[in-house]
Amino acid sequence: MTAVDVGYRRVVLGALPVRLRSIVVGVAVLVAVIVLAVLSLGWGTYPVAPDAVVRALLGAGDALDTTVVVSWRLPRVLAALTLGALLAIAGALFQTVTRNPLASPDILGLSNGAFTGMLLTLVLVSTSWPARAAGALIGCLVASAVIWFLSYRGGVQGFRLIVVGIGVSAMLASLNTWMLLQIELETAMFASAWGHGSLNGVTGDALGGVLLCAAPFAIAAFALVPALRQLELGDDMAAASGVRPHLVRSLALLAGVVLVAAATAVAGPIAFVALAAPQIARRLARTPSLSLTLSALVGALLLLGSDAIAQHLLPVTLPVGVVTVSVGGAYLIVMIVTEIRRRV
Repeated sequence: MTAVDVGYRRVVLGALPVRLRSIVVGVAVLVAVIVLAVLSLGWGTYPVAPDAVVRALLGAGDALDTTVVVSWRLPRVLAALTLGALLAIAGALFQTVTRNPLASPDILGLSNGAFTGMLLTLVLVSTSWPARAAGALIGCLVASAVIWFLSYRGGVQGFRLIVVGIGVSAMLASLNTWMLLQIELETAMFASAWGHGSLNGVTGDALGGVLLCAAPFAIAAFALVPALRQLELGDDMAAASGVRPHLVRSLALLAGVVLVAAATAVAGPIAFVALAAPQIARRLARTPSLSLTLSALVGALLLLGSDAIAQHLLPVTLPVGVVTVSVGGAYLIVMIVTEIRRRV
């Protein structure tokens, strides 16, 4: 007897149907995030056992454990989780709008734009952290505005946006290299380390500022999910159901740009998390569309895991962006080979 495929198993949460596999995958990734976070809080020169970490977080640990876990290590772990989630949500928005799994803020040039803004601020304005963060934020927004202006022809089309973004990214990368060669060696070394993406020195105040700026746009991104699902049926069908395709794409891209800018302003341009996390989440859950929730969970896990590798598993301590580039480069090769084989 031939088996009949009756589709995905779903459960209904309130009025919203959700695939059962997506729930299972989401819970599994969340558990992995919690376990890795506890282990990361305990790893270091002064090791803390997992049970002692939990007691310190609950305020029941001894004074030294509480200081190490809560005051020294917790801001970094929270930064990795928060920034990884923001980058993954932004990547999911870009890939959904462009309908291309290779679209991400770093490939489109936003990361290089943030680096350009930081370099200009470092050389011309101030070396303070608030000034550098503001410069990175402005650079990212200006780069996105230039890409938008050059690619907008009666609307935003995915292929045109990607091609223009790659071109702008190459020009900004050349400009950044030239500026690094012109400035003093010590300043260039500092800027180069920041340009690889690093969680060193991220404070609770900086993370709070990121959340304050990014939270409204993250909420707006989730609010756009139904309209983005309608766009997957085609512009004509979406318009017939009351969705304005160009407006929805513009709002989704704006939300993605702000999320990337906020994350980059704090930790520098962390590559490939926005590219890989949404696709990994989709493959784990086997969903036809990119889930922002699953993407955020996978992004948090990727960045936290990469930071743990950069700090504790390598002979020397490296910026987390170096690890994400290595992992993301391998992922990008696999993705390209898979796409080529699918088309042959």
